[in-house]
Amino acid sequence: MDDEIDALQLNNTWDIVNLPIGKKAIGSKWVYRLKYNSDGSIERHKARLVAKGQNSLAIAAIKGWSLHQFDVNNAFLHGELHEEVYMKMPPGYSIPNKEKVCKLKKSLYGLKQASRQWYAKFSSSLLQYGFNQSRADYTLFTKGSGPSFIALLVYVDDIIVATNDLKDVSDLKEFLATKFKIKDLGCLKYFLGLEVARNPTGIQICQRKYTLDILNDAGLLGCKPSLIPMDPNIKLCKDEGQLLDDPSEYRRMVGRLLYLTITRPDLSYSVNILSQYMSSPRVPHLNAAYKVLRYLKKSPGQGLFFPSSSSYHLTVYCDSDWASCPDTRRSTTGYCVFLGHSLVSWKCKKQTTVSRSSAEAEYRSMASASCEIIWIKYLLADLQVPHFQPATL
Repeated sequence: MDDEIDALQLNNTWDIVNLPIGKKAIGSKWVYRLKYNSDGSIERHKARLVAKGQNSLAIAAIKGWSLHQFDVNNAFLHGELHEEVYMKMPPGYSIPNKEKVCKLKKSLYGLKQASRQWYAKFSSSLLQYGFNQSRADYTLFTKGSGPSFIALLVYVDDIIVATNDLKDVSDLKEFLATKFKIKDLGCLKYFLGLEVARNPTGIQICQRKYTLDILNDAGLLGCKPSLIPMDPNIKLCKDEGQLLDDPSEYRRMVGRLLYLTITRPDLSYSVNILSQYMSSPRVPHLNAAYKVLRYLKKSPGQGLFFPSSSSYHLTVYCDSDWASCPDTRRSTTGYCVFLGHSLVSWKCKKQTTVSRSSAEAEYRSMASASCEIIWIKYLLADLQVPHFQPATL
């Protein structure tokens, strides 16, 4: 907590003032969290003062780029506030004059505008440094000068950098250090629950620890594994079965499974079906979700492998079923995109309209896959990977 207060004061986040007449001061609270390593050990304890109110990995494997990660300390505190906001003194750090409040000059975690202000500050700094922002993915920034190339991907305050020149990483780190307080986490190994392992043959990513945490929270670490994630003959309906007394368990479980599909395309169809009953889940839906968890028990460390010996040719497979949903009679689209031998994109989603025939459902699936191809070709262009030959659909 003292470290957090010191960082706030060093960043000149607020001024201590009297609350103006007619203004209200928002509250504040402390949020405590443990940050873990991929092996489950505690990395550090965090206290946060809160105001109440895969394509590039496949390319990096083929091109042999170095992968690094950075973390920006107190990222949201760097955003400039343009509104007049007052906050009560932090709990445990009040001053004798109880009428004093904090007039915020910088954004703070918990403010609605905090993430927007931080991203505006960070992106403008990268553009000033010479990066170009991708039009296909606004979190991707690239910079190429001669033979050297560097790509940066940002998620809130977590950053991945891929480059073919290690000097670019050092120069970028020096530049960011002049603007923000950053922490160099070294080579990419553990990022937002994704475990990354690399050897000369390629890059492997999985979410083993995240999967085990899901099983542990559900009490299924010792369950009997299932060979398949969902019974292919099951037809879930929105009105069949008893309503759950506490739907929060089901919603939390499906939400975590959705994040797991980042590295588990084999779960896409099952999780797509389960996510359609979040509003009013019933017992059959929960039982189907438990079957998915038992399937995870069979291979919690399963993930994706991006081989270093691969081509840049796009090959796409798409399919659909016809009128599979018993409630809406809508069809389901599924597709997967390979860059050489690397699976880089996949999706399973109910179609937006009712198809009158199986042929119409198939064409809609092909249209969705074609849109994905176009988007990926834009990303490949940003990563300086030419793709002149036709994609195979």
